[in-house]
Amino acid sequence: MYRRAFMKAAGAAMLLGAAGSATAGVSGSTRASAGPIWDDLFRHWVSEIFAPLPDPPDHTEAIIVGSGFGASITALRLAQAGVTNTVLERGSRWPNDPHREIFTGDDLPDGRGFWHRTEFTGVTKVPMHFADFGGVLDVTSFDGIDVWRGAAVGGGSVVYTGVMIAPERRFFDQIFHGTVAFDEMDRVYYPRVRQMLRLDPMPGDIYNSAPFTHSRCWDAQARKAGYTPIRNDSVFTWDVLRAELAGKSRASATAARSNLGNSNGAKFDLNQNYLKYAQASGKSKVFAGHRVESIAQESGGRYAVTVTKIDPTGAVLRRRTLTCDRLFLGAGSVGTSELLVRAQATGALPHLNEHIGDGWGTNGDVVLARGESSLCGLGTGVPSASRIFDDSGMPLSLESWYIPGIPVETGALASLGLVFDPTRARFGYDKARDAVGLRWPKQAQDQVTAAAHAVDHRIAERGGSMVEYTALGYDANAVFTAHPLGGAVLGQATDNYGRVIGHRGLYVMDGAAVPGSTGTVNPSLTISALAERNIENIIRAGH
Repeated sequence: MYRRAFMKAAGAAMLLGAAGSATAGVSGSTRASAGPIWDDLFRHWVSEIFAPLPDPPDHTEAIIVGSGFGASITALRLAQAGVTNTVLERGSRWPNDPHREIFTGDDLPDGRGFWHRTEFTGVTKVPMHFADFGGVLDVTSFDGIDVWRGAAVGGGSVVYTGVMIAPERRFFDQIFHGTVAFDEMDRVYYPRVRQMLRLDPMPGDIYNSAPFTHSRCWDAQARKAGYTPIRNDSVFTWDVLRAELAGKSRASATAARSNLGNSNGAKFDLNQNYLKYAQASGKSKVFAGHRVESIAQESGGRYAVTVTKIDPTGAVLRRRTLTCDRLFLGAGSVGTSELLVRAQATGALPHLNEHIGDGWGTNGDVVLARGESSLCGLGTGVPSASRIFDDSGMPLSLESWYIPGIPVETGALASLGLVFDPTRARFGYDKARDAVGLRWPKQAQDQVTAAAHAVDHRIAERGGSMVEYTALGYDANAVFTAHPLGGAVLGQATDNYGRVIGHRGLYVMDGAAVPGSTGTVNPSLTISALAERNIENIIRAGH
């Protein structure tokens, strides 16, 4: 049977032109008809995600929606406190393997890469087409902005670049306005997360290896321009990268693999720590393939959670309504906000206050590229080694990044800009479409892009860059954010610890609680530390 399956998959791959690559350039009807063939390929390549999905219990003491940073931390800490909990995740539970291509890459992605969409145009501006499938990255389009977010057990930890940094006190205080004490976070909760996720900067042997030539060139240009690169704490497991360099593992983190997952587990994602420990306790169970459609509070105080059980192809297997005594929302800024805004608009949660949907921002995300100073072969290592800070205009950081989506040397040094932008948007409900959306102002995006470009141009000019891409008419930026924040802000839609105002036993535990920015740094560490702080208070208080 295994041999027949292999031959069938191999034959299908040859028919489609390239095993594991995108169906670029084919018509929509051809892609649709090719879907079952691709499903067979995916079933062969990653059979684990097609295993029968168990059903969650009808009632649990606590239900947690989502399995990203806030949700996973909540699951573990509730389990340790003896609270039985059910974790609901729409995406699949993906395995890791040092020798198989579990995930696809940015260069020629297939359906494993994206959550039920058939095309994508990223920072390379090259349109990609592929079969519809339940891949790991959800690209949600709103008016004026695309939002990238995880769709897998482990949430955003599967698809992020692994940089985890605390903001400076001055920015933290401007964001939270006293709702959260920086000293408490700095003394207790940031260190707690750092220890759990084994954060540390890139070691010298990795930094000096060929795949990270771009990191060294990026730093050299920054120094010539008068900046001092700051080493980034990272979640990557460096011994796995060493195994890649030694040829003992399939290349992943050293070969431009990150946005769509690391097949060999190089990224120390939540499946390897918080979620793993929660499940090992026996008090927490994670149910993949369960998409939460709506939430409501029943007359007796229990919460009703309507779920659709789906397989990786998107086929609907079952629809149910589950109940719980306490409901913890950890579906990310967009997912959590959508559930709350819809519940308020439809009357399912009638006592939510006027701040539901407010305070959303992009964390000032901008993608940049400048030319190298000499032709040296830059490599495609993923983990970000360093960053620089600039407050000559809008305060911002630039982080060294890899070039996603191009499998050859380009002569380009990539950066991710994180601009301290005060712009905020609000989620709204469209009754006719039963849809939740928002509008991101073009002026705000233009401002953060201009601020980041000005700093990158300064580095390029002073650092001896051979090419100015914007002068050639190429803009590496995509109008996107990978760091959506806000929609149910701490101290406004909730109390100071994430308890939703108006509905006892309902909590926000994720990036929706953060008002639009984490102050020129990646938000995952702050989201995680807030979750640790808030769930500790909730457990201690008993509600």
